[in-house]
Formats: sequence, structure tokens, C-alpha cells
Amino acid sequence: MERRIKMCEDIEEVSIEETVEKKSTKKWPIFLAAVLGIALGAAITLGILFAVGTVNKKSAVTSSTVGENAKLSSLIQLIKDYYYIDVDDETLQNGLYEGLFESLDDPYSEYYTEDEYDELMSTLSGNYAGIGALLQKNIETGEVNITKVYSDTPAEKAGLQAGDSIVSADEYLAVDMDLDEFVQHIRGEEGTSVALVISRDGEEMTITCERETIATPTVESKMLENNIGYIAVSQFTESTYDDFVEAYEDLESQGMTAVVFDMRNNGGGLVDSVVKILDYLLPEGTVVYTMDRNDYKVEYSSDADNYKDIPMAVLVNGNTASAAEIFTGAIRDFEYGTIIGTQTYGKGIVQSTIDLGDGTAVKITTSRYYTPSGECIHGKGITPDIVLEYEFLGGENEAYSIEYDNQLQKALEVLGE
Repeated sequence: MERRIKMCEDIEEVSIEETVEKKSTKKWPIFLAAVLGIALGAAITLGILFAVGTVNKKSAVTSSTVGENAKLSSLIQLIKDYYYIDVDDETLQNGLYEGLFESLDDPYSEYYTEDEYDELMSTLSGNYAGIGALLQKNIETGEVNITKVYSDTPAEKAGLQAGDSIVSADEYLAVDMDLDEFVQHIRGEEGTSVALVISRDGEEMTITCERETIATPTVESKMLENNIGYIAVSQFTESTYDDFVEAYEDLESQGMTAVVFDMRNNGGGLVDSVVKILDYLLPEGTVVYTMDRNDYKVEYSSDADNYKDIPMAVLVNGNTASAAEIFTGAIRDFEYGTIIGTQTYGKGIVQSTIDLGDGTAVKITTSRYYTPSGECIHGKGITPDIVLEYEFLGGENEAYSIEYDNQLQKALEVLGE
């Protein structure tokens, strides 16, 4: 089995998911979700272990359940007899399942139809037909914003920019649906187009993008001044660990003596990916743990086989969420680096995504997660060691460059001391 932890409810064109391998012979499909961004990186659910408890056969069918079933049947028949247009059985069934999870008043628990679950899995694979932009959704306002546009993608070619707010996709309003659902209207068959209404600087405009099959990179790296390495991670996907190690070792071969990890606008990803990276960086110890309502604790740890011993800094902002907060919290609690930027998002609850065996799935909040020191950051986030609002230091017509990034410059200053 496979356990997934999702901590971010936003992915490039869907949400971020995280998987962690438990130290046992079986795994669950658990997702730790946080808010934003587009999670990529796949893991096919190998099975389902969904304990719902036992019931006494003699009391399982009661007059109450019989009455509820009769009422439900009556309501369905009422719709079939009197609703002004025909509604097929599948639509009614999906509505029942979706409504059940909506009644929890939890934006992170939901029912996936077969198409929606297929869409989610293709997103997690990191290869899909889309536009090549990283999205995040504000849970409070419903607004969907672009946090990153990848190079040489339809989004870049069409002129989309980080900071743009997507109002609608093919006339489907962003505020009317979850990010997972909205993203399905952005993605589609390769070669087809999607019309996006975006808001930029208070003005709305329509931009059409032709969908392409995209394998989105999640790790970027370069050597900065004074042999300080720079590694930016936009999502934690299946391929992120290998790409991260490759980037780190390349910088090591160039003589890296310190490193900046950029987790800004990283909405999360696969938990097993971030745990493997922390195991690569940190000495022995717990990097994150979860607790359910029965106080059942599951720990995820690094061992002493491999760790790094150079000065580190981590850049964060309000869009740093989910697995990116696991990374940040572990670096902080191990006292392994300096955290610089602004308060992180604060998503510290765990969702289990369970394959129901018929092509559909459900996602339900099951527990909280804690940093190594025992802090649950849900609803409050992580406060940086150095609180510094982002400021672009270049001129009005200047393009982004590291010398104009005040937070990155502060990290170089700290590591150079």
C-alpha cells in the first residue's frame, strides 16, 4: 500500500501531494495538503486499506437507516419526476458523494470522480497536457493566482506572468470550484486551446493558450558569488529527489562552501520526496511526524548514513506550504540553517487519499503533522529567523535578477559572514 500526505491544495494545474514511506511492510495512500501551487509528481495507489470499524450484524440495519434510505430514494424519484430537465443516475450519485464530503466543511476533504482522479494522477506524474504555469488558490477568497511561469511553455509564449490572477478558464469561474476541479478546465488534450480571462494590475484581459504535453522541472540551481550554491525547488515530485541530488553534487564539484535553498512559492508535493531530501541533508533524527485523533504517532526520520555539513539558508514566503514547510521546519529545528523571508502559509493537517477500487477516490483529513520539535504549524506557519519582506531592487524596466532580490541578497550576506 502507499501512504500519501498532501499539504497543499494547489497544484499547477492541480494540487500538491506528498507521499511518505512508513517504516513498515505496508503503505497507505496519504496526502498532506497545504494551499497552493501545483503539485506534480506521481504515485499510483497500489491498493486500499480503509478500516471503518466493525458493526454488529444484528444492529447494522435499523429502522433509522431504513427510513433514511427510503427518504433518499424518495428525493431521487422526486428529481426524476419533477425536475425541469433530465438528470442521469451517475450525476445524481456523484452529487450525493460530493455533498457528503462538502458537509464536513473542510476544503481539503473531497470526493473524486473517475475523470477527476485520473486528472490528479496525471498531474502527480509530472507529465500532462497543460500550459506550464504554477497555480495557487487562496482558500479564503477563492482567487487563483499564477506564482510561476515555466520557460518555453504555452503560458510563457502567450504572455502570462507570475502575479496574474486567473478569473476564468473557458468561462468556468475560478472562485466557483476547488483548484483541482478548476485545473481540469485549464488542462486538456494536446493541441487544443483554453481561453483564460486574467486580471493584471486591475485590468482584465483574455489570453488564449494552446495546450502542450509538459514535463515541468522542479529544481533549478546555479553557483553564486563566493562559492555559495543556490537551489530552488518549486514542487516536491517523484523526480525531485534525483534532480536535487544531481544539482547539489554538481555544485559540490564546483567547490560549493555554503548553500541557499529557495522554497518561496513552493506549495508542497510528495512527502516521501521531501523526507528523502532531508535524509540526504540532515544527520540522524525525526524530520516530521503525524498524530491522528487517537494520538497514533507516525515518525519519518533521517539516518546517519549521509548528511551535509555546510552553512545553509532557506528562503520562504507566504506561499511556502505543505512539504516545503516540512523542509523549512526540519532545517530550523535541527539548527542547520537560517530561515529568511516572511511567515509561511501554515498548513499542518494531513489528508489521506484513498482509491475506492472503481476508478474513483476520496480525500479526507486524518491527522496533524508536527515539526521535529513538536510544533504544529497549522494556521500559523513558520516565523523566519530573519523577517524580511520581498523588495525588488531593480529599476522599473529591469527584469528579475538575483542582484535585485533583497531576500536572496540577505541570504548571501548571512552565509558570507
